[in-house]
Amino acid sequence: MNSTLKTIKLSTANYPIIIPISMFFSLISVFISFGILILIYSTKRLHTITHLLICNTCISTMFYSIVQGINYIYLVFLTSDTSDISCRYRAYFGYMSIASVIYSYLLQALSRFLFWILNTKHHWIRSFKSFTIFIIINWIIVILIPLPTLITKDIYFRPTFLCWVPKEKFLHAMYTLFCYYLIPMLLIILIYINIYYQVKYCQKIKLESLKEIQQNRNLEILRNICILICIYLFGGIPTLIHITTRIDIFYSIGIVFLSLTVTIERICTILLDREMQNIIKNYFCQIKQTNTSIISQENRLTYLQMSQRQIIDYLNYDSEIIQQV
Repeated sequence: MNSTLKTIKLSTANYPIIIPISMFFSLISVFISFGILILIYSTKRLHTITHLLICNTCISTMFYSIVQGINYIYLVFLTSDTSDISCRYRAYFGYMSIASVIYSYLLQALSRFLFWILNTKHHWIRSFKSFTIFIIINWIIVILIPLPTLITKDIYFRPTFLCWVPKEKFLHAMYTLFCYYLIPMLLIILIYINIYYQVKYCQKIKLESLKEIQQNRNLEILRNICILICIYLFGGIPTLIHITTRIDIFYSIGIVFLSLTVTIERICTILLDREMQNIIKNYFCQIKQTNTSIISQENRLTYLQMSQRQIIDYLNYDSEIIQQV
């Protein structure tokens, strides 16, 4: 029997407001991610391991936005599809898309840790081949982690609900909380704390003449780390509160916050990356200079045309005077 009959309670989420807001942020993140991919691909200077991992996160972001958009379409427009199996597959890809984004952040943190700690001892870490393998392993983990959504029957079709694990399935809900959010988040925080202390340790062995420069660099690293950690925490807190307290309003907030967090992280990727900032600034400066030169050329042509008209008018005036005489 279809599990539609299992559920009497309907979702209290205000989808006519939630879905447009969430889709708006998702579209922004897709455009930014696509722009970053084009920028990195077209700029040889950005063909680095760091930017390779940024591209991986951009692909994860676009995948997340597309999957969530499809889930919203099923929720609002394709209400006739009440199949439990279909719902489980939508849940699988939904959780997979969330895991792909979170674990891409973890991979970026891990890469920074490897560069700082092991770079001098193991030169293979600096190779593209090594990080291509890391990215493949990352996606294998992302594919395997959501498998319980397909193996178990915890997820079933519920009218006016997205295809997520019901909060009544406590063990499965805790699994999703730990595997998709808490474990990768704790690892990211521990890695960034370790990186900061390693940088502080390096400062102590530097020459006194470089101390002020190193302090400024440490403050910049600490600022970037704090920004990234706050963004990652920001996205999952409403969902965490909803699972632990069962307060329905946080279900709605969590849906919006996931898309908002992804968008903010994409914007901060550009704001915290000096290379990309400089390239974008140079691009707009060139456009401005080009526009300025075009305007100056047009002004010169206009001036010449006006001068020619004045000369013609003057000659015509002289000819009229001669004729009168």
